[in-house]
Amino acid sequence: MRQVPCTTESPALIPSTREGERQNDTIHMMNKNTVLAWATFIMIIVGCALIAMGAFRYDDVAGWGFASVGIGFFAIAWVFNALKGRV
Repeated sequence: MRQVPCTTESPALIPSTREGERQNDTIHMMNKNTVLAWATFIMIIVGCALIAMGAFRYDDVAGWGFASVGIGFFAIAWVFNALKGRV
């Protein structure tokens, strides 16, 4: 409780927050579903980049490797998406 000056002779005691209520300046943490959603989004972007590198950057056998790893990133992103709400 913090003291706030009052017009009367005794200071009034005013609680800083209500009981059970958090202050607005606290940091809101991400929950597990938000973390999995961001991980899925990032893995889709990386997978697209790898497939694009395999298709447009490399004309030899290395392109097949990049494209297959990109497809693997899509598979892992699919698993992350399926785990949302279950862990």
